[in-house]
Amino acid sequence: MPERRGTVQVYTGDGKGKTTAALGLALRAVGHDMSVCMIQVMKGSSNYGELAAAAKLPDFSIEQTGRDEFVDKRNPAQVDIDMARNGLARAREVLRGGKHDIVILDELNVALDFRLVSLADVLGLIEMRPPHVELVLTGRGAHPEVVKVADLVSEVLNIKHHYDAGVEAREGIEF
Repeated sequence: MPERRGTVQVYTGDGKGKTTAALGLALRAVGHDMSVCMIQVMKGSSNYGELAAAAKLPDFSIEQTGRDEFVDKRNPAQVDIDMARNGLARAREVLRGGKHDIVILDELNVALDFRLVSLADVLGLIEMRPPHVELVLTGRGAHPEVVKVADLVSEVLNIKHHYDAGVEAREGIEF
């Protein structure tokens, strides 16, 4: 059997479901005895259901490198910049280690859009991806250069959202 070829996937857009799509991919991969590492670049809450779920599954780890606060896009705090860059550095370590079949960088597109990390660093990370690794970047506002080098780009559109009708975020559904 030939060695598996990994690709670069991007899930972007203003609709709900980008992280959920990446988690679905992770669940499918774990079902086939693959190893998955997800790094949540701008998330720091311990209340996300995927953290508890991943802890129950073999070879699926989730690491968070963000605070449980919103980042001001116009004036991000230095701590947010540092944490996002630490997330990128951790992603480099994970990719160099080569033990994971899938590496998911959740909200990396947003970190780039907010200028917490540089385009050169993100493109360098994509370039260093071992050929067998599936690399997934999520988050709205994917940079055109990231879209250009990706093998698959899915845009999640917001046609209608229950938030607009006043429905709050619900445990197990939105987090």
